Amino acid sequence: MSYENEIYQSSSSDPAHDRSRALDDLRYIRDTMERAGSFTAVPGWGTAAMGLTAVVAAGLASRQPTPDAWLLTWFIEAALAVAIGVSAMIRKARAVRAPLFRGAGARFVFGFCPPQVAGALLTAVLYRAEMYEALPGTWLLLYGAGVMTGGAFSVTVLPIMGACFMVAGLGSFLAPAAWGDAFMAAGFGGLNIVFGIIIAKRYGG
Repeated sequence: MSYENEIYQSSSSDPAHDRSRALDDLRYIRDTMERAGSFTAVPGWGTAAMGLTAVVAAGLASRQPTPDAWLLTWFIEAALAVAIGVSAMIRKARAVRAPLFRGAGARFVFGFCPPQVAGALLTAVLYRAEMYEALPGTWLLLYGAGVMTGGAFSVTVLPIMGACFMVAGLGSFLAPAAWGDAFMAAGFGGLNIVFGIIIAKRYGG
């Protein structure tokens, strides 16, 4: 390319267009950084819905005549909660155009899942030992630990939420065994509803 052509192309560029394009790029970068800073993979409304189903499950579980029927009630609730949570996470990530399995979403999932696997294994151990009264405290503690570790690099409300679940789990261990379903209703029900609403209103649904 000749020197004259270079001069011509430089002089023919539109400074106003270049400035507008630069501003658009900066706006996109700023919006992306804001979404990354405030996005949490935990779905607020989905978490609140999980809390509502847990309150119903606690009422049903407390009426079951046998430990096996009680445990089956909570297993059904756990499966329903997983379905609600996963679908709500996907909808939330799509709504804010944030990747679910990268960044904040991946950090939460990989931090949350190991304590839940530990909870499933301990459930089998405690069931075999017929230590049913220890299950509510175990579930609350490990769920809380998962929320704390999963949310350690996310918004501040998640570690606080996890700590509240762990306190509820400790309370369940210290209280009479007959109060197990009440603690489950307060934890998986009440805490999920309260924190779910907070997350929904402050962090994009």
